[in-house]
Amino acid sequence: MSKQRVLTGITTSGTPHLGNYVGAIRPAIEASRSGDSESFFFLADYHSLIKSQDSELVQRSTMEIAATWLALGLDPDKVTFYRQSDIPEIPELTWFLTCMTAKGLMNRAHAYKGAVQANEELGEDADFGINMGLFSYPILMAADILMFNAHKIPVGRDQIQHVEMARDVAQRFNHHYGEHFVLPAAVVDDNVAVLQGLDGRKMSKSYGNTIPLFLTEKQLKKHINKIKTNLLEPGEPKDPDTSAVFQIWKAFASEVQTAAMREQFANGIAWGEAKKQLFELVNTELADARERYEILMQDPAKIEKILQQGAAKARAESQALIAKVRHAVGIRPLVGS
Repeated sequence: MSKQRVLTGITTSGTPHLGNYVGAIRPAIEASRSGDSESFFFLADYHSLIKSQDSELVQRSTMEIAATWLALGLDPDKVTFYRQSDIPEIPELTWFLTCMTAKGLMNRAHAYKGAVQANEELGEDADFGINMGLFSYPILMAADILMFNAHKIPVGRDQIQHVEMARDVAQRFNHHYGEHFVLPAAVVDDNVAVLQGLDGRKMSKSYGNTIPLFLTEKQLKKHINKIKTNLLEPGEPKDPDTSAVFQIWKAFASEVQTAAMREQFANGIAWGEAKKQLFELVNTELADARERYEILMQDPAKIEKILQQGAAKARAESQALIAKVRHAVGIRPLVGS
């Protein structure tokens, strides 16, 4: 029996933070080592253009995020790791799928509907500030998925709809032109950790409350010391279940370490001491990866070489599929076909 294919898209916008690491990067890399599936990881730089037209930022983010995943242990020899824009068959497939996609389906996409609702609440025209990238990006996402006939797509709950859309488009194409695409399924891990940020809300770039992943030791300690706490004094029992300090601790600690810290909270550990121990725990886990990251960031040619090698592996698949799809839709030589 052939292995199931798992495809993971990596957004190339912004600097990765501890929440990204705990919630997405660490579990994805661990899963890729299991050998139970065939793993594809791609840097979604086309998708990043929807939100950013800053060319320097797009390029910088792509390098930072590639370096992050490699530094944390993603093995490009055991997975297919590529940059979306290095696969020219993806935009071509996007067009073929666009021509099979009902506009009404795109009207129902959460991102587009959310943008329209926000405009209407502000009294603006419904489509104010909305570009066609935002409107139609579920089709690009469908092409990313269907190009490699992925079976499973790990996503957050907010992305389930887009995988379902990819499935709908694949069914429609298969019905009209014959069986060409595997029908993908969204995989949601309800046990994935969601970290609290510096202010106690979910750690998110949009809230400005993140702890970037590869800060220097001094900067990491400074950020951890900024985590919001209450006014309880040393010696006063503290509730670990309402503490961002404890919640981040739990994401990095073993069960034994977590139980020990819970006991320290009950015994009234000082906030400064709790943050000191949290810094030491997080820093210990990230120190070696931080060093590898810094080395990679000084050698963009090495990152580029890895991505090009990944693209070559990916294109062995994409070129073969697009040839079949082209033939199916009628884009083929006038003779000998």
